[in-house]
Amino acid sequence: MADSIRTKRNVTRPLIVTLIVIVVIAALGFGYASPYMALNNLKRAADARDAQTVNEYVDFPALRESLKQQVTGLLTRRLDAHANGNPFAAIGAMIGVALIGPLVDAYATPDGVAALLNGMPPRGNPGERPPVPRAAENPPEATAPASAPPVAGNTNNGAANNGNDATPPQPPQTTAGYRGLNEFVVTYQHGAGDARYSAILRREGLFTWKLAAVDLNQ
Repeated sequence: MADSIRTKRNVTRPLIVTLIVIVVIAALGFGYASPYMALNNLKRAADARDAQTVNEYVDFPALRESLKQQVTGLLTRRLDAHANGNPFAAIGAMIGVALIGPLVDAYATPDGVAALLNGMPPRGNPGERPPVPRAAENPPEATAPASAPPVAGNTNNGAANNGNDATPPQPPQTTAGYRGLNEFVVTYQHGAGDARYSAILRREGLFTWKLAAVDLNQ
């Protein structure tokens, strides 16, 4: 009887160890893929203007503060660049500084999130609003891989023209990856030599990621 019990234990122990190893590996794999899945879900929701789902994947207070800082820095550098140059350009930059609040309010929305994730960041132009991404007109297929969500963007002039550019927009080049354990960065660039910007997701808990910041200063 004792030998039978011992035999069962000897058989059961390797199975338990194997199951634990499988669970740990699965958890690590899911944890690694979680920001890619969050990005994919967020982009689909933003393109569909699904505000409820967008709210689940965006830290709007943090994003609003980041947009305010980034646009302020963008316009300050523009103002400095024109300080000894074209006075009208300087005046335009000053007007832009005064309109930071409305611009931030416009981009801290599902429309703004969709624009950010489609390669159309704010340019700091007076009266600027997020252009309508082409992806909103042609949503990506449900079978798209989570690690590389399809994106559709506008040219650098598209944001200034609110998407009315006659030239068909080209999708931006995107790269995505971890920048530390709790930060995941998606970088957008329309072509070699063009300005880049990044959308930054931050971890909340073990597997939850939210869009919390942008970097327009690259």
